[in-house]
Amino acid sequence: MRTDIFARLDREPEPPKIEVPRMTWTRLALFGGTSAFYLVIVVAVMLSTWLVTLDWKIMLFRPYQQWPELHAFLDYYVVLGQRGPTAVMVAAWLGWRSWRQHTLRPLLSLGAALLLLNVTVGAVKLGLGRAGPHYATQVGSAELFAGGDIFPSGHTANAVVTWGILAYLATTPRARRYLSALSAVVALGVGLTTVYLGTHWLSDVLLGWAAGLVILLALPWCEPVIAVVEARILALRDRLREQLRSRRGLVPSLPVATGRPVPGLFPPRPAADGEPVRAPATAAAGGGRGTAAARGAGLPGSQLAAQRAHHPAAHPTHSAHHAVRSERGPSGPAGSRRPPHSRPATGG
Repeated sequence: MRTDIFARLDREPEPPKIEVPRMTWTRLALFGGTSAFYLVIVVAVMLSTWLVTLDWKIMLFRPYQQWPELHAFLDYYVVLGQRGPTAVMVAAWLGWRSWRQHTLRPLLSLGAALLLLNVTVGAVKLGLGRAGPHYATQVGSAELFAGGDIFPSGHTANAVVTWGILAYLATTPRARRYLSALSAVVALGVGLTTVYLGTHWLSDVLLGWAAGLVILLALPWCEPVIAVVEARILALRDRLREQLRSRRGLVPSLPVATGRPVPGLFPPRPAADGEPVRAPATAAAGGGRGTAAARGAGLPGSQLAAQRAHHPAAHPTHSAHHAVRSERGPSGPAGSRRPPHSRPATGG
């Protein structure tokens, strides 16, 4: 059974080297030509030229009545130009590409294009205030400054930008050609569908095509800003990740000894053969008597007397001092730090 069918679903181990589009002379010439066409459409509508006459002829022809059998299908097809559903679909695809290629550029490019679309198209819509065919009041009028918001066509411009961004972000020339043709067909169909349904004038659609194309052609100028925003987002992500790792890596420290040893923390070492048995460390906490008993435990009387004679610390006046030393911490057993047989006992 083949298992390489889903190989492309895996995340790429290293970010691919994606060539970022630049503002070439060809793109700059297209941008200038499209911008000039945009201005021509606006001026032609404002001056009520032959373009406005053509708008009225198509509206009075009422295509939705001439071909009613297409109405049901085109009602669904026009959704391909609606901003909400198309933005969700394209954002899901570009989000998967961002995760797979270790980069935020696809999503940031889509966000920049939609932001430019809302600002430019929305400003012209509200500024000119053209009313739609269903709300027209005077035959032959451009219906400008009538409180409408349909010039240019938002559906058409959104279809150009949303589906055209896929061709803009293509990584191979072949994919770019195919996606460019597909986005052009979709945008052309959405624009003509709005004219068929009677929701837009023909000049609205022409200006919508020009508005969307201008935004796509201007995206290379936004690439430096997109790179800066991506670097800052990734740096913030790394900083938050390091903070989270440092919080998870903290180990609770043990309680610090305050003079009294913790029972059971340092168990007594078993005595070897012939080694005198020593009292546990907890006996040192009782005072000087416990310390003296721990010193003298397991020693004959003669050796004990010799140790007391040769070591002034064995005097009862110093027992309290050694008791305090033994209580300083659980680092060793209580009692004298000198081995019991370190010096031979002489005399008596």
